[in-house]
Amino acid sequence: MSFKDMVEADIKGVFLNLDEFGEKRTVIYDGERYEDIPIVMRGFKEQERTQLESDHAQGLYRVSTVLHCSLADLGGNQPEKGCRIKVNDKEGGAGFFREFYVASSMVEMGMVHAELEAIDE
Repeated sequence: MSFKDMVEADIKGVFLNLDEFGEKRTVIYDGERYEDIPIVMRGFKEQERTQLESDHAQGLYRVSTVLHCSLADLGGNQPEKGCRIKVNDKEGGAGFFREFYVASSMVEMGMVHAELEAIDE
């Protein structure tokens, strides 16, 4: 077994394992719906957003998180910077879908690491 094979087995067997870190969620990206794929979302942070002088919207915050999933589970489509992506909060495609913008995205050894941002109240 090669090193790459061992890493891939660890990613699926440990990191994306539903009994360990992974959760089944539905992801909508680029008009495609990826039902119940194992993902890991970490680091939900709410921060004050930078307001411009002409911006009078009060009480809005920038929410950021990091999405990890298998590139194969997204049909081989790496999320592109500036695009929108939606992730639901329950297994089975139900629940609330939160919409994010992709702030950055990279793929290493078949794993997507996408930094996502949204504006929230």
